[in-house]
Amino acid sequence: MYAPQSLQDILFLMFYSSIAMLALMAGIYLGLRRSNAIAPSVNPPKALRQWTAAFFVTAAMSHVWWFVLGTYWLADDRLVRNIICIMLDHITLVPLVMALLVRMLQDCQRKIWPWAATEVIVIGGAAWGIATHNELGLDLMHTCQIGIIIIFIIYFVYMLVKYNRWLNENYADLDHKEVWQSLLFAVVLFIIYQIYATNPGDMSREYLSQVNTLIIIVFLLWRVETLQELEVKEEDEEKETTYATIPTNIYTNIGTMLQTRCEATQLYLQHDLSLAQLGKAIGTNRTYLSLYFAQQGITYNAYVNRLRITHFEQLYRENVEAHRTFTAQQLALKCGFRSYSTFAAAFKQFNGQTVTSWMRCQALDSQNN
Repeated sequence: MYAPQSLQDILFLMFYSSIAMLALMAGIYLGLRRSNAIAPSVNPPKALRQWTAAFFVTAAMSHVWWFVLGTYWLADDRLVRNIICIMLDHITLVPLVMALLVRMLQDCQRKIWPWAATEVIVIGGAAWGIATHNELGLDLMHTCQIGIIIIFIIYFVYMLVKYNRWLNENYADLDHKEVWQSLLFAVVLFIIYQIYATNPGDMSREYLSQVNTLIIIVFLLWRVETLQELEVKEEDEEKETTYATIPTNIYTNIGTMLQTRCEATQLYLQHDLSLAQLGKAIGTNRTYLSLYFAQQGITYNAYVNRLRITHFEQLYRENVEAHRTFTAQQLALKCGFRSYSTFAAAFKQFNGQTVTSWMRCQALDSQNN
C-alpha cells in the first residue's frame, strides 16, 4: 500500500480486505483442520502445515499494519510509515518463507533461527533510516535483505542436491521436483516484489501486489496439501552401524533375499516402496540394505527402477503380441511408477533413449522379423 491514493480507492480497499481475510481463513484452516480437503489421501508434513499457517496469518496481519499505520498513525509521515511496514514484512514474512522451503526437505531437521537472526541487520537499517529520516534507510534495508535472500538460495540449492541423494537412497520413484518448483516459485515472487518495491506509488502495481498475494495463497495451499510426508525411522542400533560391524556374509544373504522376496514376488511393483519397507520385507534393516546397494555401486532407486523398467519392457512385448490396445503411461503405472514423467526420466537414464524411441525401434524390429 505504497500509493497515497490507495486509501481513497474503494474498489482497491475491498480487494485489499478480501485478500487479507482469505489469508487469515487459509491460516486458520491449516492450523485447525487435521485432514486435507484438496488431496484427502495425502498426509503432509505437520511442521510444514504449521509454518504455512503461520505465514498466512502473518500475511493477513501485514495487510492490517499497512492500513492502520497509513490511516491512523504516521499518515502524514509516509517515509517512517514505509520503513516500519517494510521492516515488519522483512522480519516476519521473509523468514517464514525460508522456513516453508526448509521444511519441505524431509531428510533431516534444519534450524530456522539462524536465518531469522540475520534480520537483525534489516532492523538496524530501519532504525538508522528512522533516526535520520533518510530514504537511504529503505535502500539499506532492501540491500541487506537481497543479500540474505541470495545467500539463502545458494544454501537451499546445496541442500536440494543432498535431498535428492537422500531420496535416491530411500525411495524408488520419488524426485524433488516439488521442492525445486517451490524454490523457483519463491524466486519469481521475489523478483516481482523487487519490481514492485523499486517502483512504488502506481495503482496498477498496488493491484498487482494483491494479485501476487492471491497466487501465493493458492499455490501454498495446493503445495502443502499435495506434498506427502516421508519418514525413514532408524533404530538406535542402526545409527551406530558401520562397515566394520557388518557380518561378512550379510551381503550374500541380502542378495539372495532380494531375489526371493522382492524380485520373484514382484514386490518392486508396489507404489511408493521405500528402502525401509523393502528391508523389513526381506528380513533386514534399512542400514544393511543401504550398505549392500552401496557395495554394488548402485542406489536403491536404481535397483528398483531397473526392475520396473524391465517389467515394463516385458508387459509391452506381451501386449503387442496379444494385439491389445495400451499406452506407455498405462503400463508405467502398472509397473509401480507414481507418474509418467518419473518413469520417462528413469527409462531414458537406463536405456539411453526415450520411451517413444525405444517403442519405435521395437516396432521396426518386429516388422523386420
